[in-house]
Amino acid sequence: MHVLVVEDDEVINQVVTEFLKENNYDVTSVISGSEALQSFSQGTFDLVLLDIMIPEIDGLTVLKKIREESDVPIIMLTALDDDVTQLASFNHVISDYVVKPFSPLVLMKRIENALRNNKNEEKTVRVTPDILIKKESFEVLYRNEVIEFTGKEFGILLELSEHIGRVVTREQLLVKVWGYDYFSDDRILDNHIKNIRKKLPSLPLKTIKGRGFRLEAPL
Repeated sequence: MHVLVVEDDEVINQVVTEFLKENNYDVTSVISGSEALQSFSQGTFDLVLLDIMIPEIDGLTVLKKIREESDVPIIMLTALDDDVTQLASFNHVISDYVVKPFSPLVLMKRIENALRNNKNEEKTVRVTPDILIKKESFEVLYRNEVIEFTGKEFGILLELSEHIGRVVTREQLLVKVWGYDYFSDDRILDNHIKNIRKKLPSLPLKTIKGRGFRLEAPL
């Protein structure tokens, strides 16, 4: 398991890094927001420990930028304990929020829980508080009720849900759902999108003219 530690306090950074290594984790440690984003873009990480008050780019901005491209588990590690900051963090889907000072042993348990929960969540996708996709059973739940989806509709929704906040082009959807040999009129895609919207009224799906579709992140 590879952990990215983003902490500008050298003592805390060293303690956390050494403790993780003692527990057989691979660790990349940085002290600034810009270093964090650079490291994240160049490596593959299973979890991020992220301080908020860090130089150059603050932790909340780093969190937002990572969330634009990845669902990696993120644990905030900070001295800030106010509700506003905690809510802002959880709104961008963090795994946990740890306030300093903390126990390394307790932090390790929180890391283990975050990784375990992420492994379980790989079988499901929470699109919004109302909408849940079950990958293994090919089911879509809307407000805890199973909604009947065709195979193509399920494939479209799943592809969009795996790129939340980003534009998915028509070509991407046609290739992913229909296959590389599909060259028919893409109006069939519009009909499927229309059906999906009808079945999931609260789905925050936007049409991006001339490009494709974007599933917005839940507020």
